[in-house]
Amino acid sequence: MTRHLVDDVAVGWEELGTDLLDGAQPYIVEELTRGERWPSRTLDHLITPDGSPPTRMTVTEKDAADQDLEWGYVLRPEGIEVISMPYANAGPVVGWDTYPLECFSDNPRYWLAPALSPLATPAAAGPAPAAPATAPVPSRTAARR
Repeated sequence: MTRHLVDDVAVGWEELGTDLLDGAQPYIVEELTRGERWPSRTLDHLITPDGSPPTRMTVTEKDAADQDLEWGYVLRPEGIEVISMPYANAGPVVGWDTYPLECFSDNPRYWLAPALSPLATPAAAGPAPAAPATAPVPSRTAARR
């Protein structure tokens, strides 16, 4: 995945295609793409303001906030970290062994990294909070028929 997404592209991606699914079970490809196939397309037709050759955009922790990005992806040995850039500086890691037909949502609230208070430690965490009490059922004010 790293070779395909990062190493083998000169500048960047215009669109990722179904070639990412090469080698996957046919039923998975059918379910994800409804049987359609299309190649990934790279950003090959870029023109820079000064006419110089385009270069790969590098994003770091220091400059990510200054770029107009919606999502960030960090390839890790254990999986891919998915970061909703406008809402979080980190995100959950989706393991490489995650079932590919599992439902995912692009709603940012599902992709926030678990936040721990800097003072929270397992020893100081204390007991889990009690479940909230259910609201009392209001009494009927109208006569029953």
